[in-house]
Amino acid sequence: MSFTQTLSKHERDLLRRVVKKVHMQHHPKDFQTDYEADKIIDVIGPEVIERMLKFAVDHKVGNL
Repeated sequence: MSFTQTLSKHERDLLRRVVKKVHMQHHPKDFQTDYEADKIIDVIGPEVIERMLKFAVDHKVGNL
């Protein structure tokens, strides 16, 4: 089971937005899919994900 499966839908959506905006900004738009974002999230790991979620909530990334 991958790490992204343990997250809630809201958390996954926030992380996908952050990953697409920060980590995938130089990739073509057709490459910036939820599947590719989930693969990056799985590689990053739980410790970094926790900080990314806090950042997303603090900076209201969900409102973009």
